[in-house]
Amino acid sequence: MSGIEITTLAERPELAGRLWDMKDSWPEFAQHDALAWLLYPRMVAEFPEYVLVATDGDTVVARGFSLPFAQHAPGRDGVLPAQGWDRILMWAFSDRRRGVEPDTVSAIEISVATDRQGEGLSGRMLAAMRENARARGFAEAVAPVRPSGKPVEPDTSIHEYAYRTREDGLPYDPWLRVHVRAGGFVDSVAPLSMTINGSLDQWREWTGLPFDEPGPVHVPGALAPVRCEPEQGYAVYVEPNVWVRHPLT
Repeated sequence: MSGIEITTLAERPELAGRLWDMKDSWPEFAQHDALAWLLYPRMVAEFPEYVLVATDGDTVVARGFSLPFAQHAPGRDGVLPAQGWDRILMWAFSDRRRGVEPDTVSAIEISVATDRQGEGLSGRMLAAMRENARARGFAEAVAPVRPSGKPVEPDTSIHEYAYRTREDGLPYDPWLRVHVRAGGFVDSVAPLSMTINGSLDQWREWTGLPFDEPGPVHVPGALAPVRCEPEQGYAVYVEPNVWVRHPLT
């Protein structure tokens, strides 16, 4: 791991076109989130100082996106939104457009190349994201965490899963455990953090599943069942996340 270098995209803008070169572990359906399609290119263009890239020589091995936003703006009052990931994307770009001063940094994504997982890179990226926020004068970072073990239990309530702990008191979920070990703590649940909808044909293409029966469909990689509505011709996935707060002072 000594050859790994983590920098911001602002420091190495030549890496912008290579952020998606690496193979990651996101399921196919997650590539079709409407807000991500719209705003990821804008994050690269407008917030490069909050985009982190890990390289090993000339190879991109991990990436991390974060955004500054005004958590304590009127009407928000420091409460992390139930809409999680989706709402932070909207708040951050709305704040930038209206000239609202940010007071918090939110993680948006940390992804590690599939052939480099298990090397502790996710923890290093999280530490770098925390340090980047601290260096820019922020006292707190937050993260709408996508628990890595939750796809194994799609029917388990996120409210129960988020607060489940091991005998040592650390979170049961591996990714939540990384966040807590880094200095964070579980704050709340974001039950509708990301919403992905599509026609039945689209979901069949994304998953290889028939999507011909009404009701919940278990999709590999999904944290909760996808709701299928054959008579209406669509299916909808609402992903729950877990809010973790990271004090930086």
